[in-house]
Order: sequence, then structure tokens, then C-alpha cells
Amino acid sequence: MSSLREAMSEKPSFLSELKRRNVYKVAIAYIVGGWALAQGIAQLFPVFNAPTWFIQVLVVLIIAGLPIALFLAWQFEITPDGIKRTQAADALPAEAKPRQYLWLYIVIIGAAASIGLFLLGRYTAQTSRGGSPESVSNKSIAVLPFENMSGDASNAYFADGIQEEILTRLSRIADLKVISRTSTQRFKSAPADLKEIAKQLGVANILEGSVQKASDQVRISVQLINAVNDSHLWAETYDRKLSDVFQLETDLAQKIATSLEAKLTGREKKEVAARGTTNPKAYDAFLHALALSNRQGTRDLEELIKFARQAVELDPNYADAWCLLAIGESQKYFFPDHSEAQLERARTAADNAARLAPDSAGVPAALGVFNYYCLRDYDAALAQFQIARERSPNDAHSLTAMGLVKRRQGHVEESISLQQEAARLDPLNEDTWANIGRAYRGLRRFDEARSMFDRAHAIAPEDLEVVSSRAETYAAQGDLATAWKIMEPLEFNPTDRGSGAKIVLLVLQRRFDDAEQMILKTLNSKDLPPLFVALCHSALGHAHFAKGDRSGAESFFVQAETELNKLRAAGDNGLFLRSILMSVESHLGRQTETRTLADSQLESARNDAWQFPNTEEDVARAYVALGDFDRAMPLLEHALSVPGVEVLTTAYLRLDPSWDPIRNDPRFQKLAEDKSK
Repeated sequence: MSSLREAMSEKPSFLSELKRRNVYKVAIAYIVGGWALAQGIAQLFPVFNAPTWFIQVLVVLIIAGLPIALFLAWQFEITPDGIKRTQAADALPAEAKPRQYLWLYIVIIGAAASIGLFLLGRYTAQTSRGGSPESVSNKSIAVLPFENMSGDASNAYFADGIQEEILTRLSRIADLKVISRTSTQRFKSAPADLKEIAKQLGVANILEGSVQKASDQVRISVQLINAVNDSHLWAETYDRKLSDVFQLETDLAQKIATSLEAKLTGREKKEVAARGTTNPKAYDAFLHALALSNRQGTRDLEELIKFARQAVELDPNYADAWCLLAIGESQKYFFPDHSEAQLERARTAADNAARLAPDSAGVPAALGVFNYYCLRDYDAALAQFQIARERSPNDAHSLTAMGLVKRRQGHVEESISLQQEAARLDPLNEDTWANIGRAYRGLRRFDEARSMFDRAHAIAPEDLEVVSSRAETYAAQGDLATAWKIMEPLEFNPTDRGSGAKIVLLVLQRRFDDAEQMILKTLNSKDLPPLFVALCHSALGHAHFAKGDRSGAESFFVQAETELNKLRAAGDNGLFLRSILMSVESHLGRQTETRTLADSQLESARNDAWQFPNTEEDVARAYVALGDFDRAMPLLEHALSVPGVEVLTTAYLRLDPSWDPIRNDPRFQKLAEDKSK
């Protein structure tokens, strides 16, 4: 028995044999080295546009190599004399046997390489989030404007609408990055330098195409191009009837997603395949409206509403058209038609959209706009926009809307972050950068505001409103000379905000005669809306009041009062109208009417943190005109302590003639001397 135990003890166990033959060490070294190699493949191969399947095959081969490496470690040893079978290596003298620390060195070097590549991956991921052109995702795309090949300029809307429809379907796919049409429409249909355009938009792929429409026949030609390496991925031409365009748009979106190796969820597949209407005429009217959706003029808004109404009249079950109509009617209610009848039109459109397609991405966006503009229920609006964002993750409009709501709620820094995220999907939308500028202006961070306004101006140099906003930042700091130098050569339409800003600058410089001449010129403009007529008469009253002509001022104020009350009786009882009327009543000495309006204004704006400081300033002006300084001072103090739209500054307190009656009050003097606000 003892001899048996001795014989058994002389035969090494399997585990000790694995250790003696360095199998453990090879396993550790292989795992570390394989991990390092996989890291390197994952980080470097995408730079050369290697397909995902190729990278996956290499990783599988690395994993499959582990048992092979273990088998070789069992059978062979590395010695100073070269690779030998294990039995032969055992017979070598000690100095010729494998070096004990060789595998340790391999593990250390492999681990160091693995850590280095991991850190490189983290760095490049951060760079990718920052938008560097070297790290643009292969799953990113911009759809350039489709060329209208119909030979009829009036069919341009159709090409624009088809582009927007394809974009809308792609925007529902979370695995893609899709640039908004607001940015892509700045480029031609077939530009020469696609690489530069892709760099500006932060994408790897470009879809360009053309549309030809004749009666109910449509030809759409498209090609998908990888702009990074200038390779054509595919090109197709489709001939369809107008009634089949929905299916074509679905096929194109799916083909693009497949080409970019994007994965679609069940919801996304349903959204991409959605068919809006079977009525070709309704769809044609919808495309008319859709082509106008990114324009901001009042006339464009009226045209959008007209075509969207046509679409729902032709097909009352057309949910997408009801969504677009709800957005248009809501915007019209906010300005310029703040009447009960207009509110009801907006509500009807929103309700119909929600009834017809409660699960679509477009409905929460429309409901969000309705809550924002019509009901001013910002919590409800934010909730709807968040749903819209989840259902359409590439829609920059949802992010922009969420940012605007956050601003109304008083979360200005969050608003800026959301707008910056929207800019990633819509980098050439000047309105996004201008909104960020307005947010910084509201925070009284004037240098940052001007930087954003400059960026917006570089994108749209023809937009004078942006220039006006930039000039106002200098006035807010008390630099009237620079502000006027910017504004003096600019010519605005009578209803533009810039026109009013230019008059205010003249008043701040106490050039009352020049201000009066500009107001009279505006008053003589053709087709001036009634509210603006009343505003001009009120402004003339203020100019005469500031000059000391109380009698002349009173006649203009009485005229404005009559016009404003007439508009109010007709159904317009908005904040803007009541603000003008409150100022008029206070200068006419009507204390009861002024205080009633003041209370109403403050109550109406109380849940709007962005507008409320501006309302406080307006009410304070009215109380100063009445000589009620005790009511004015707390309002001024609060307005100076919080952010808001073109919010009050101490420079304005020092310069604005409206504050002349209270200028000798010690409380006001102390407030105006604070140069930090």
C-alpha cells in the first residue's frame, strides 16, 4: 500500500501539469493580448470605413484562437534554442530551459497596450460627441434638397415636400443621426463639394436626388453617397403614381437604414411604414403646406393653414394634415389673432389629430405646440414634447421646443443645453443659435449672447432681426453709440421687432423728434394691422410726453385708448394689447383702470418665468406714470434680480426717459447705481 501511494505521488496531477507547462500563463497572456487586439480593432478599423461584419468576424476569430493557443502551450515550450516539444524541453539542462519571467513580460506589455487602447477609445468617443470630423458616425445622414425636374417652378413645393417626408421617416430611427431640413435646405440639389457639406453638417453620408411630376405620375431619382471617401453606395430611379408615393418613401427610408446598418425597433418600423392618406389630392395639398413649414413670415403661415385645411377637407381622416394644421392654427393664435374663435380652430385641429393617431410621433408635437402657444400650460407642453422626442429621436424641433418650454419655466441653463443638442441635428438653423443668444442675453451674459448672434448672422446674413438683437445687447449695457452705429443703416418692415427697437434707441438717446418722424413713417405704411396703428398712436403720445407736450400727448393717448378698447371688444385680449392699454391708461391718469390691468397682467404672466420680469417692468412703468413709486420699486427690484426676455438692466434705468419721474427717489438711485445688473 505504501509503495502504491509513493508511485501515485510521483505522478504529477493534471492541474500541476497545466502549471508546469505554462498553460495558465499562456491563457492569461492570450486573454490580455486578445482584449488589447480587440480594442485596437474596434478603435482603428472604423477610421478606414471597415464594415461592421468584418470587425465582428475578427473578434470571433480572436475568441476561437484561445483553445488553439492552450493546445500549443501544452505541446510546446519556448526555449533559448527555439520552440521545442515539451518532452524535449524537459530533457534540456537548466540554463537552456524556458525563462520563467518571459510570460510575465508578455502579460505586462499586453495589459499596458489594452489600457492604452481603452483610454484612446474613451478619448475618441468624447471627440465624436464633440462633433470632430474625424469621428463622424457612419450612421449619420443629410438629405439634400431634391431638384425639381418638372420644368414648372410651381412644382417646387412637391420636391420640398418629398424631401421632408423622407426626412420625417428617417428621423424616427434612433440608431441614425439625421440632419434637419432647416440646415440642408441651404445647399443646392447637386453640389460640387459634398465632402465640405458633410463636414459642415457633421455627417458621413449624403442623399441627393431629383423629382419630376407630371399629372399623377412621379419619377424620383436618388443616390446615397459616402461623402467621407466619396463613394457611391447606390443609385435608384423610381417611377410611380402619386397614390403610391407613400410606399416609395417607406421603401427609400428602409433601404437607407439598411445601407447604414441601422437597427429598427418594432415601433420604428411601423412609423417608417405609416401611410397618411389614400387621397392623392389631399396628399398634394399636404405637401404644399409641408413645404412652407420652415418659413416664419405671417403670409407663409396663412398659406400653410390654407393648404392644411384643404388636405383635411379632402380627407377628414388625414392625421398628419391635422397635426400640421394644429401647429399652424396655434401659432396664429399666439400672433397675430389672439381671439376666442382662433383658439377654437386650434383646439379642433389638435383634438382631431389626437383622436385619429394617438400613437404617432406627430400628435404629441402638435399637442405640445397647442399647450405652449394657446393654453400656456408649460408643464403639459413639456410632457408632450418629451413624448415626441422619444418617438422621433432625430427631430431637432422637439429638442428646440423643449428648450423653449424650459426657458418659460425659468430653467434657462437647461434651455441652453437642449438648444445646443438641437444644433447638433440642425447645425445651420440660425434660429437655434439666435435662441441660444437670447437665452444668454436673458441671463445678462452679453459677450456670450453676441457670440451666438454672430454665429446666427453668419448663417443668415439677411436676417436683420438677429442684427437688431445683437445691437440691443450694447444698449442694455449703456453703450448707445455702438448700438446706434449697428442699427442706423438698417431698414425694417413696419411690423418687424427691429423697427420698434430702432425707435426705442432714438428715445434712449432722447432724440424725440427723430423718433416721432419714424413713428409717423410707420403709421403711413400700407396695410398696417389695427393693433400696430394703436401702438403707433401710443408711441407718439410717449414721444410728446417726454418732450413736455402734455396736451399733444393726451390727444394721442386718447386716440390709442379708443382703438385698443375697440380691438378688445372684438375679442383680442392678449398680453401685448393689454400692456399697451395699461401704459395709455396710466398716462391718462386713470388709476382704477391701470391697477385693474396691472393685476391682470401680473396674474396672466405669473407662470411664465421668462416673460414675467418683462411684465413687472411694464407694470412698474405704469405705476411710475401714476406717481405710485411704492408699488413700482418692489417690481423693479425683482425684475433686476432674475433672467428674462431682454430683461431690465440698470443701464436702462439710467437712460430711459420713462423713469424720469422717479429719478430723484433715493431707492431708485441706489438701484440704478448697481453696475453689476
